[in-house]
Amino acid sequence: MSQLHLVHLLRERIARLGNKAALRVQQDGQWRAIGWRTLGQAMDYCAQALIRAGHQPTEMVGLYARNMPEWTQADLGILAARGVSVPIYPTSTLDQLRYIVKDAGIRLLFVGEQPQFDQALHLLKAGEINQIVTLDCTVDLRGCEQASHFQSFLVSGNHLPSEQALREREQQYRMDDLLTLIYTSGTTGEPKGVMLDFANMAACFEMHDRRLDLDEQDVSLCMLPLSHVFERAWSYYVLYCGAENVYIRDPQQVMEVIGEVKPTVMCAVPRLYEKAYALIQAKVAKAPPLRRALFGWATRVGSQMVATRQAGERPSPLLSGQIWLAERLVFRKLRERFGGRTRFLPVAGARLADDVNLFFQAMGFNLQYGYGMTETTATVCCYDDARFKLGSIGTVMDGIEVKLGEHNELLVRAPTVMRGYYNKPEATAEVMTADGFLRTGDAGELDGEGNIYFTERLKELMKTSNGKYVAPQLVEGTIGKDRFIEQVAIVADARHFVSALIVPCFESLEEYARSINLQYQCKSELLRHSRVVEFFEARIADLQKELAKFEQVKKFTLLPSAFSMELGEITPTMKLRRKIIESKYQREIEAMYNHV
Repeated sequence: MSQLHLVHLLRERIARLGNKAALRVQQDGQWRAIGWRTLGQAMDYCAQALIRAGHQPTEMVGLYARNMPEWTQADLGILAARGVSVPIYPTSTLDQLRYIVKDAGIRLLFVGEQPQFDQALHLLKAGEINQIVTLDCTVDLRGCEQASHFQSFLVSGNHLPSEQALREREQQYRMDDLLTLIYTSGTTGEPKGVMLDFANMAACFEMHDRRLDLDEQDVSLCMLPLSHVFERAWSYYVLYCGAENVYIRDPQQVMEVIGEVKPTVMCAVPRLYEKAYALIQAKVAKAPPLRRALFGWATRVGSQMVATRQAGERPSPLLSGQIWLAERLVFRKLRERFGGRTRFLPVAGARLADDVNLFFQAMGFNLQYGYGMTETTATVCCYDDARFKLGSIGTVMDGIEVKLGEHNELLVRAPTVMRGYYNKPEATAEVMTADGFLRTGDAGELDGEGNIYFTERLKELMKTSNGKYVAPQLVEGTIGKDRFIEQVAIVADARHFVSALIVPCFESLEEYARSINLQYQCKSELLRHSRVVEFFEARIADLQKELAKFEQVKKFTLLPSAFSMELGEITPTMKLRRKIIESKYQREIEAMYNHV
């Protein structure tokens, strides 16, 4: 069944599920459900409005917005019209937006809120696009005749000739039609448009059907950007399974709404769990001795259960009894903070520290840690409910081949691998081997049981002047899980030791400063204070004890402001743009090496 075209699959769901909630969103403090039939009508009217506006089959249409139900309605409308949807991160600068619009040949752009509309208006006035449709009905259209609100756009699609044209296009659907063009966020060089077709997505569904158990009773909290392949492919899968997708625009609000939404599943990046882990540990540290002891005991018992599961053994009667008690005294209360109904939680996008992973597994959270890329339609491997090895990134999905190439690079061959990079045949040739494997740029290891272990990003490996290779992600992940650290960037290439630029978590740091009665006038003064520097020295030394000596940070600089997307220092997926960061903070970096 999953080998059918995505639009046909969704039409079957619409016919069968009718008024059951497909999407949900919070409006004016209330949660509003959008039924399958309503979703289907919005998809059709959007497709018909596009056709009426002059859209041609296989033409690219842009989506430049934060998460909202209208995002999905517009996306599906584009696909139904046999178009290609091109998601653009809502935080993209005008230059980034312009590059994608020009490269993809976008004429019509769906935008989210006022900031995105105002950026798009620059392109419209310059003749770089022809039409703007705003998904948020509160956007001021600035008197622009070529702009409209989404609801008005849908009304224009209630048009008989356009409906007939849509039915004709449906007869032309092909599995090798492009479904989407997703631009990589470009940590180095300009972004590349990854071409994924309907066959890629169908294969992705089939693989997930064999690994996961998702059905019409499930509720997914859509909190990662839909512009990213992880949430996008997952949201398609949620709808394909007939489950309900709940939207929040601001991922920073996830812990505020998760108790109301009570999701059964939710995609997230490791940073969410790292921050939650740091907050929990901080609360436990302040708790009375008896409560601290109880929590420590429960954590140890949960960890024993994880080890028992990993070994494929049955828990002893004693361990089963301890788990029963820990469940009632500790675990259940903690899971209630996440809504209390989570069945499994896909996690990917960066390295997840083993101790953070183990902690949540011990508490009864089924983290489905995995690995994937835009170029592989997301998932390559992930944990299996029946078995997983802590430290690994799971086992390969059925239908995917993985082998090791030069320098232990992970090579992937699968029906989910992209068609190539749009308008970039040379870049496509560089990442594909002669026998059809994709070069991931990531190094790893394979064990005899089929588990994959990520070791480092080959393109990011840093070689010290002493000839030692340092994997920055490993060091950054080790240090960055601390509740006093918000961001960290490692410097080591061609240097004789590892240093770091660190952005503190000022909420935690200021709380600490108050606890020791430390007086300061501004952030910069706080960061220069000897007691603060000594405090961070001690924490970093403790955090990196398990790292090899040559990997350990010897010097660091505390920064008063965070790395930002607006300044080009991080990508929309929160990956560091190291060259830009090192250029901007060159003076601070040189100071660390000149004062040794």
